[in-house]
Amino acid sequence: MKICALSTICLMIGLTTYATADIDYQISQQDLTQIKEDLENILNENIITFWYPQVIDEENGGYRLNHNIDSQWLGDSDKSLVTQARTVWFFSHLARSKYGKEEYLKAAKHGYEFLIAGMWDRDYGGFYWAVNSKGDEATVSSKHLYGQSFALYALSEYAMASGDRDAKALAKRIFNIIEFLAHDSIYGGYRESFKRNWTLPDENEVSPMGTDRDTKLMNTHLHLMEALTAYYEATRDPVARERLIELIGIQSNSMVRKNIGACSDKYELDWTPIDKPEYNRVSYGHDIENVWLLMEACNTLGMNNYVLSDLYRTLFDYSLKYGYDKDKGGFYDSGAFNESADRRSKVWWVQAECMVSALDLYYLTGDSLYFDCFKKTLDWIVNNQVDWENGDWFSSISESGESSGEKAGAWKSPYHNGRAILKSIELIDSLINR
Repeated sequence: MKICALSTICLMIGLTTYATADIDYQISQQDLTQIKEDLENILNENIITFWYPQVIDEENGGYRLNHNIDSQWLGDSDKSLVTQARTVWFFSHLARSKYGKEEYLKAAKHGYEFLIAGMWDRDYGGFYWAVNSKGDEATVSSKHLYGQSFALYALSEYAMASGDRDAKALAKRIFNIIEFLAHDSIYGGYRESFKRNWTLPDENEVSPMGTDRDTKLMNTHLHLMEALTAYYEATRDPVARERLIELIGIQSNSMVRKNIGACSDKYELDWTPIDKPEYNRVSYGHDIENVWLLMEACNTLGMNNYVLSDLYRTLFDYSLKYGYDKDKGGFYDSGAFNESADRRSKVWWVQAECMVSALDLYYLTGDSLYFDCFKKTLDWIVNNQVDWENGDWFSSISESGESSGEKAGAWKSPYHNGRAILKSIELIDSLINR
């Protein structure tokens, strides 16, 4: 299949961002104020207190992200580009927020300097997938655009937080590398997997994301859209604007299984879905995240979100139907097409993305269905996902209530829940002041 023409999307360029819908569903100021207090309590007493200052690696640079479920540091470990960059992003964004402090910007700079000194490939450009704890040896030297996207995201956010021209220049450099070496000029989007020197891997070589060289992932392109949104905000690069429009088309069309009303993750280069039972599944968290990241991209470009509102509702409502816990709140992990969730753990990042997406949809549509989903999921988070004793959120809660997983590691950082709480506070403030 081919990407549909982007003419419809292009017509949206230049229109104003969405305004609040006429909301008949009444939420009291007292309720909104209480919700804001709950969100601020999670941010200040649970998230920030876990991640700052204990993850700052004063000896080796960057962040030490190897903490067990009880928040105990387990010692030096490899440093992953994904979570090192995500943590730079978090401290940078926190510094830009109304909760920002000078020490948070210093924490962001600390991670930024490690990205340059320990993870940047001086020979071929781009960032290694992983390095050792000291940053003096690459442990996984290959390049995957999932990791590069988070480097671009972090650099863009840090440049906006700090005003550092070198950070902005490095963001432009990595964008240009992605543009010239990875952009797919035939089918659109990006080739994702590369060797260290940016040549394609061998035919049967498996990437750090578990895919071959000819697979395109919804997950990777989702975060490329996120990164380009921040990069365009930081630079107003006209090429980035074109690519961001293209990614909006991909995420709102090419990735959507239209006979299902949901997205799947794995595609061939020409956007033909890889049709295998193990791939014909819906990750509720990614579909929900896709909704609000599309909104964010459209807002940044000045595109009207009402044009895509039926898609947003379709994706979110599918996850509500098959993946939402109507009794306790919160979303399960995933399930096969048109079937109830069969992976029924509640993962921390899925709940985080639900909050932002549900609030954004309520703000756009005024439909109480989405506010109720937000509130019930927030209640689940406060009472179950948050570890009030040891800090941050439990990685996963089983259907029977057992918690498991690490607090910090190669895939867990303050990015998902920190971002969600900050964004949710902004939206609640908008509802309070409307």
